[in-house]
Amino acid sequence: MVARLLADLTPLRDSPAFKRLWIGNALSAVGGQLTLVAVSLEVYALTGSSLHVGLLGAFALVPLVLTGLYGGSIADAHDRRKVALVSALVLWVATAAIAAQAWLGVDNVWVLYGLVAIHSAAGGINQPVRGAIIPAIVGLKALPAANSLNMVTFGIAQMVGPLLGGLLVAQFGFGWTYSIDVLTYTAAVWSVYKLPSLPPEGTPAKAGLRSVIEGFKFLGSSPNVRMTFLIDMAAMVLAAPRALLPAIGAVLIGGGELTMGLLLAATAMGAFLAGMFSGPVARIHRQGLAVFICVCVWGASIGLFGVVVLLASRGPVPLDGSAGPWLWPAAAAMALAGVADAISSVFRTTILQTATPDRLRGRLQGVFIVVVAGGPRLGEMLSGAFAAPLGEGWTLVAGGMACIVAAALLMRREPGFLRYDSRQPTS
Repeated sequence: MVARLLADLTPLRDSPAFKRLWIGNALSAVGGQLTLVAVSLEVYALTGSSLHVGLLGAFALVPLVLTGLYGGSIADAHDRRKVALVSALVLWVATAAIAAQAWLGVDNVWVLYGLVAIHSAAGGINQPVRGAIIPAIVGLKALPAANSLNMVTFGIAQMVGPLLGGLLVAQFGFGWTYSIDVLTYTAAVWSVYKLPSLPPEGTPAKAGLRSVIEGFKFLGSSPNVRMTFLIDMAAMVLAAPRALLPAIGAVLIGGGELTMGLLLAATAMGAFLAGMFSGPVARIHRQGLAVFICVCVWGASIGLFGVVVLLASRGPVPLDGSAGPWLWPAAAAMALAGVADAISSVFRTTILQTATPDRLRGRLQGVFIVVVAGGPRLGEMLSGAFAAPLGEGWTLVAGGMACIVAAALLMRREPGFLRYDSRQPTS
């Protein structure tokens, strides 16, 4: 009985190519989190300015959005193994350059900004092509299991990476921390190198603006695929808690940065547990309905987190800087949100990969990357704006309720999404 609950390992057993990719991604995901933390700490060490740290987001997001859309058209026009390998090599070189500037003591924030932008631009090409490769190496039937296994690596990286990154910088410095990422990403490059040739099916479209527009035209005529983006935007824009966590840790629950770290780790733990116990996921065929339920659970969890914050705000914050008793209920709400978001992501990714023709998968994966990267950023801006008049607790409650209402309105507009069946995938 317990075995049926655990993650389905069939893709790892049946596809050596996926197994290598999964191991490489697992190692590089942790290393990437180390660099993400270390770069933020180095920028702050150089400038002493939170504004300069915040600018890292702009230098990372803009290239990712631009190359994410164009990178998808490249993935649909060329051998996907070659595209993945070249972009992975650029990522490796950019990471090595970040490590080199630390070892050489360059101490120039604009050099860091430039290297982060190059790294993000290469990631905008690499991520869509990797998403388009998975169906070809595991088969459509094994996609839910493969995506669930990928969620395990995501959860581990999000839990371990930030904590380990801070410790490594404190103990060994920036150079060694970045160098670990260089080493782990070497495994990811190797896993792509070992892939077989993966040319797109049929007559490939020429990469460029016309190809990108063709992808958007397909999206406009494909309600089920389109809904995977819209419902995720509803969740991420209307119920994004991250921007509120510093204030919640500082003045409402207590514990400061440690509380923020624990709440983020709780969300990652939820994603990890969802991946580890994803056995039943592969047996669910009404995937559209499952996405709707998960988004509603996400909204309810964020609303519950808001209720906990409101209750915590009625009592005193510990004067010694420790966290108050409401930390653990808050962490439980965030963990539940992490579970819901992870399962939703598995089904949304599977619908996208299954219902999209192979010749268009790269372009649609590019749109997916833009939505995943941009949605939370917009949500952080929105929640931050509402926190001033409403307070953090009521902003979370209102955001969670708005997420559920928006999801229901979307289903009313496209009721066919609730009937989507993986056994008869339609776009």
